[in-house]
Amino acid sequence: MMNAPLTIALDALALAIVLPTVPVIAEILVLSLAALKQPLTPAMTTDTSLRIAVLIPAHNEERLIGACVASVRNSLHQPSNIYVITHNCTDATAANARAAGANVIDLNDDGVRGKGAALLHGFTIATGEHADAVLVIDADSTIASTLIGHVHDAFARGADAVQARYIAATGTTEHAHLQSLVLYGMNVLRPRGRANIGLSCGIFGNGFALSATTLNAVPYTAHSVVEDMEYHLMLVSSGRRVQFLDRAEVRGEMPDNNRAAATQSARWEGGRARMRREYTLPLLTHLLHGRLQLMEPLFDLLSIPLGNALLLMFLALLLPVTASRVYAGVALLAVLLYVAVSAWLSPRPASMLRAALAVPAFLLRKVLQLRAKRSAARSNTAWVRTQRNETKPEETSE
Repeated sequence: MMNAPLTIALDALALAIVLPTVPVIAEILVLSLAALKQPLTPAMTTDTSLRIAVLIPAHNEERLIGACVASVRNSLHQPSNIYVITHNCTDATAANARAAGANVIDLNDDGVRGKGAALLHGFTIATGEHADAVLVIDADSTIASTLIGHVHDAFARGADAVQARYIAATGTTEHAHLQSLVLYGMNVLRPRGRANIGLSCGIFGNGFALSATTLNAVPYTAHSVVEDMEYHLMLVSSGRRVQFLDRAEVRGEMPDNNRAAATQSARWEGGRARMRREYTLPLLTHLLHGRLQLMEPLFDLLSIPLGNALLLMFLALLLPVTASRVYAGVALLAVLLYVAVSAWLSPRPASMLRAALAVPAFLLRKVLQLRAKRSAARSNTAWVRTQRNETKPEETSE
């Protein structure tokens, strides 16, 4: 039998290990269960008068920009305009975008850096030319032919903002399959679960659209490394909600090598850490004043990366503390449910589940990225372009 001081020390250690995991485990458990419900299919609107502009921010994307613009031009519902913001480009991005049929707007100023700056410039131009809503597509992506039609219908029904499914272009490597599974969890399961319980689904930086009314009320002044997350926090704080378009799809290229993926992950997670420092107290203040709908955005903000949570739960299982072991067991079951539902929401559940076998190597990379994440959390607005793959991604299918 352990003596009292040792028991107290072990209990304190167990609490320190499991407490940081509570927000993310609660988040994935609730949203996984909510995502099992089939979303309602809204009736098609008869309003065809809205002007939906497409905005494509681009930084040195000469290889992929043509396919992106072509997918927009092949849409069943044509946009009012296609703006490509070539931001500090040093390659043929502008020429290739013009050749594909886009309206190219150069933004060349080393003092104005970051994707947020390019978006603000494009939003200002699009709304100034009387767009009713603006759809953002990343330059390395292609869209389904029905996407703009779904966006139009949502705004015709009065939406403030919308987010489409943002998934990975088809890859063949084990790493690509794992990344695809991660995206189905982050960009399909979670927003679908939020939508099913009446919450704002989030913004993922690609395949989202904002109404001109929303942009006038909440200008796009988010310029951090994770400007999409920052702007979503601004939206929900203002009382607005982003609707999830579960039947609309955009596919983006994901890095197929570990170094590029690690760099991208470090920026995202480091940027989230910075947002956590800046927005936790304001959200908590709103929550204490009765705005209960902000509880989920606060939990999402406080959530550590799921890979980090898994490492902590394995540590909790090793401790001779019954409560922490029970919690870790329940938490691991919640993670298994999350993975299973994420795979179920994809068109290839079996291959997604096989990709989960690569999780141990994924967790090891998480540990090795800790220094890079701390650096990203301190960084400001530089637009660091993720290294692109050598092969062209497949065109988006319906």
